[in-house]
Amino acid sequence: MFSKLPRNDLIAISLAVAVVLCWSTVATGFKLGLQHLSVPQLLFASTLVSFVFLSVVACFTGIKKLTWKTVSLGALLGLINPFLYYLVLFAAYDRLPAQIAQPLNYTHAIVTAILAIPILKQRPTPRIWLGLIIGYLGVVVLITQGSLTDFSFDRLGVALALGSALIWGAYWILTVRYSEDAVTLLLIAFATATPCAAIFCLLFDTLPTFNLVNLGFGLWLGVAEMGFAFLLWQQALKTATQVSLITPIAYFSPALSLFLIHNVLGEEVPLVTILGLATLMLGILIMYLRFEKRIP
Repeated sequence: MFSKLPRNDLIAISLAVAVVLCWSTVATGFKLGLQHLSVPQLLFASTLVSFVFLSVVACFTGIKKLTWKTVSLGALLGLINPFLYYLVLFAAYDRLPAQIAQPLNYTHAIVTAILAIPILKQRPTPRIWLGLIIGYLGVVVLITQGSLTDFSFDRLGVALALGSALIWGAYWILTVRYSEDAVTLLLIAFATATPCAAIFCLLFDTLPTFNLVNLGFGLWLGVAEMGFAFLLWQQALKTATQVSLITPIAYFSPALSLFLIHNVLGEEVPLVTILGLATLMLGILIMYLRFEKRIP
């Protein structure tokens, strides 16, 4: 099957698989990092590392001529993502088991489709509605663990995890109409978010001590989640002849994450969690996976 694909698509699939392998580790990284750092400290450490990483990348790739539009857009995006998005997401992981926080965050795919209806004037098809219903059925299974009468998880944590999905959806809607250089926009975004995270640390906590452990988590999350993986994903999107060919690959990462969550974090993963995650992923795949007829 893969031998018949164009070379560009094979490269794009390889890049997408590499991204999935990176993203599948971050839920474990979040929980481990939060054992050593507070939410504001982890946010500052990871954004700082990512800013340094993107600055090095920009030295080699160069940046486009800066305009007021690019700078203001990048700064606005930086306040939304990474600053607000990861602040809310880390807070959710601080209150919830990783096996619950991660799939709830992955509802951003569903939220984005919902926001696109009024904002981008996109008319949902019956397939989209079916995916929405099945996806949120999976959410209900996850947060109730199959019992509608006994809600065992932190309600604020659940709200934060779902809120992070809403923030990501809003971020995507803001960026979808712009074709600015990805490295330039990201660099401006992190140049804005990093001092904001530092100020937030000083106001509500203290700046982290940069020992080997804290730097390690900053590198892990700042590169694997925020910097390197995002650039790889952008390159995969640009390389693929059809975006729909690689988009579903991203949704393999929650399944891989469960393996690490169980074996590294030691969380017991009940069957109902696997069922809820599978239902959620099925809903997302129905929404985004397009079945096209191929002429032999």
